[in-house]
Amino acid sequence: MRSLTMTQLAPSARAGISLQRNMLHVWGCRTCCSTPLSTASSPSSEDGITFDGTVQDGKLRLDLWLASQLPSHISRARVQSSIRSGLAFVNGQPVDKVSYSLRSGDHVKCAIAALTPLKAEPEDICLDIVYEDDHVLVVNKPAQMVTHPAPGNWNGTLVNALVHHCELPVACEATDETSGEEPEEDSFDDEDEQLDQSQNLNSSVYIGVPLAVRPGIVHRLDKGTSGLLVIAKDEHAHEHLSKQFKDRTVKRSYLSLVCGTPSRKRGRVDAAIGRDIRNRIRMAVVPNSSSNKRARNAVSGFEVLEVLANGGAALMEWKLETGRTHQIRVHAQYLGHPLLGDDVYGGTRGAALSCILPKIQSSTHGLARKLISQLQRPSLHAATLGFIHPRNLKEMTFSCPLPSDFEELWLQLKSFNNNIL
Repeated sequence: MRSLTMTQLAPSARAGISLQRNMLHVWGCRTCCSTPLSTASSPSSEDGITFDGTVQDGKLRLDLWLASQLPSHISRARVQSSIRSGLAFVNGQPVDKVSYSLRSGDHVKCAIAALTPLKAEPEDICLDIVYEDDHVLVVNKPAQMVTHPAPGNWNGTLVNALVHHCELPVACEATDETSGEEPEEDSFDDEDEQLDQSQNLNSSVYIGVPLAVRPGIVHRLDKGTSGLLVIAKDEHAHEHLSKQFKDRTVKRSYLSLVCGTPSRKRGRVDAAIGRDIRNRIRMAVVPNSSSNKRARNAVSGFEVLEVLANGGAALMEWKLETGRTHQIRVHAQYLGHPLLGDDVYGGTRGAALSCILPKIQSSTHGLARKLISQLQRPSLHAATLGFIHPRNLKEMTFSCPLPSDFEELWLQLKSFNNNIL
């Protein structure tokens, strides 16, 4: 395995960047090339869409039903904004109440409001660049860093850092300014979710003037997840990497700390994932059928690497065959062993302590409580990433060390193994 910890920069690695809500686009060479960037008419997909459908089951809120029918990249907050703006009609009558109760047979039309622009300011944020050349960039993303600016996360994002790193002017991005109730980490910024073209065209970003759609980020990590990300820096690289993700040839492994210890040392979870209809900021295991529009096939392989705290916790490795929103977190909960620190999917402090305390000596309970109280994120780290370089076609494998918070928790839980009851 090739582990790179030092920054490796090709001479012409600083490039121009165009941004989209679902993509960071990198192209050209501002400092080494004199060739000007070409422009094209801006894509119009950010202008919104119109929905027209009939309710099959009654007694549902208008906003919830619409959100369940629309593509998952359209947030419930954006749906609510459209309804409140008078863009929704039920049986031909305007409805501006998001909680309006629908009945079976109701005919619903709604125009989803266009996105409005926001700015991505360059910020001097230190990036842990594992590898960089003219075509690809691999970074070790710290926990708590989101990918791009959004309501509640205007600064400190990976995009802000990259705009500064590549010495670019302020970038403008089309976004939903009302989506604050669904923060980025709970929408579509998850452990290794592949970004397809249908998502990439949902909102456009421009630097200076409208630019043609360019390649960029092909997968992302949740805000609370640390670890490796690859970014394409030209169109060929994007197409090549995207195909590798689509063909499931990219090698990815994650490490997690979970509540309790699974009875099986290794296994495979094959359980479809979709939006939790009861809570839009969550995902859930859902029935996988042709009639279920929420379901997306999701497969995760897992292995218990180490039993911790006498079985009260475990260090696990995950290998993804697919990349879905919150996939590992949902599948861990599905196994009955949620990630430590994952309040959204059952790994709360209380749940963690209920698993750990009965397994260790009472004299260590105080230390265990202190450790768990310090959890600030789901214990998940993207440890390795392997792909074929899009230009030289060489196999590249990268790894990165555990972040300090994860390592400290792991070692302390491991030390409890010596305190047998």
